[in-house]
Amino acid sequence: MKNRYHKSSKLSESKFRLVVKCFALDLTATQTAEMVGVSRNSINLLFTAFRCRIAENSKLESPLSGEFEADESYFGATRVKGKRGRGAGRKKIVFGLLKRDGKVYVQVVSNAKAATLQAIIRGRADIESVIYTDGWGGYDGLVSLGYEKHFRVAHGKDEFSKGSGTHINGIESFWSYAKHRLGKFRGVAPESFELHIRETEFRFNKRDESLYKILLKIFRNNPL
Repeated sequence: MKNRYHKSSKLSESKFRLVVKCFALDLTATQTAEMVGVSRNSINLLFTAFRCRIAENSKLESPLSGEFEADESYFGATRVKGKRGRGAGRKKIVFGLLKRDGKVYVQVVSNAKAATLQAIIRGRADIESVIYTDGWGGYDGLVSLGYEKHFRVAHGKDEFSKGSGTHINGIESFWSYAKHRLGKFRGVAPESFELHIRETEFRFNKRDESLYKILLKIFRNNPL
């Protein structure tokens, strides 16, 4: 019963690989449990371990340079006790930084103030980078920080794109993908939300690769 990918697992390697394949295919824990013949609780524990390892690997990503789209998005119920939009319940705020034709980096934040968002941008994007944002006040002052190539679109004035490629369509497409994907869970517990958004980031960034092979390599090099 020795398993090179999971030191304390009671699953054989063949069954463990099947669980990894189901996870890579984005099947639910219930679907995976039925397919593998293991309890849903056991699958949930494995899926959580997978997500923790994905989050660890995400933190190793190096700062980037190039053209970026920055934006923040709110995740949670659309309406809670008559409130809609940003005021609906305790929504999770996620900041995203997308390199055009490249990867996205996301981070759950406590607020969308300038100090919070700009600290992340400074840590992830080279000072020579081109930054595209909307008109949110959290991005005021980027030029003063040294990001001289900061371009904005005024969504509040129904402006969604203007000349020279000034738009944030890429990061908004990611938000759409993320919300559609997380929607299938019909609610994510607050304590596990960050793991789920990290997993979504990982899936987006590896969308043209074999997630199954990538995950097996991660678990082989650093067993669970």
